[in-house]
Amino acid sequence: MSAHGDSEPPNPLDAHPQTFTQKIKRAVVGGPRNVEDPSVFHSVSLVAFLAWVGLGADGLSSSSYGPEEAFKALGDQTYLAVGLALATAFTVFIISYAYSHIIEQFPFGGGGYVVASKLLGPKAGLVSGSALIIDYVLTITISVAAGADAVFSFLPADLHGAKLPVEFTVLGLLMLMNMRGIKESVKILTPVFIVFLITHAALIAGVIGSHVSEFPTMATEFKTGYHHGLSTLGAGGMLLLFMRAYSMGGGTYTGIEAVSNGLMIMREPKVATGKRTMLLMAVSLAITAGGIILAYLLMHVSPVDGKTMNGSPTDLPSDTFLPDTGLFKSPWFQRRCYCLWRPRRDLSTVLG
Repeated sequence: MSAHGDSEPPNPLDAHPQTFTQKIKRAVVGGPRNVEDPSVFHSVSLVAFLAWVGLGADGLSSSSYGPEEAFKALGDQTYLAVGLALATAFTVFIISYAYSHIIEQFPFGGGGYVVASKLLGPKAGLVSGSALIIDYVLTITISVAAGADAVFSFLPADLHGAKLPVEFTVLGLLMLMNMRGIKESVKILTPVFIVFLITHAALIAGVIGSHVSEFPTMATEFKTGYHHGLSTLGAGGMLLLFMRAYSMGGGTYTGIEAVSNGLMIMREPKVATGKRTMLLMAVSLAITAGGIILAYLLMHVSPVDGKTMNGSPTDLPSDTFLPDTGLFKSPWFQRRCYCLWRPRRDLSTVLG
């Protein structure tokens, strides 16, 4: 073993010639590590920012489909979207606050499985753990499918037959990255994650900021729509419609539990690192999900068959926040800015 704490442990494979299969395995999953070396955990553990990238992407990816389904469920009663955006953001903070307490009480990770096993017994823990496995399978498949839908919304219809092979390819790449290691996969995804955050923050703020002068007029329209809804649907009908839209956006909240589940990979002190990561995830997801719903409302986006709502328009609206001069005015540039608006994890694919 090396005397230096951060150096790699001796590799037993170096003493003998490696076969072709061993070389491929080494390239994919990396070299062996000495689990008895205390420096190994320090080198693979995640600080709050990297944990936010690795675990927060689980939650942020939910903004790719949750807000869209919630907004679509409102139908013509879009005046309810403001309340829906606020309810979505508030729910994210409530769930995150609850998981922050779980992090304090169960600092070794395990999430709902450990909580249920300790407080309700092993059978309840088994149910919770099984539900978590199903949840992660659905989260991965739905996230990949949503990303593919987003990309192919901007491609000709004759290419849509390649969607399923592309989705399987992405699943395979995700498996290979995770076999390599958590920290290694996080480092690969970090540039995409940063681009996602910067572009979404800029475009959500731009859409909302460009409509500030219209807020009084829109408030009047919402008030009129609200009274019309009362006369046609009634208070009970409006409440049921709102609750259905809220429930259809329930996918937005999947992935928030990832931080408490993965606490064992956090850098010491784990509780403090986990709570910082949870705060970063809560703020970013609440702003992104709520901002997307508000942007749908302000930009008058409506569903189009064969496209996601983020890919429905072919050009940005005439009252866009982009300058009406030079390159900014060109349809080429505006289409690509709208691509940036799409809340997708695979944003780098579209930019390419």
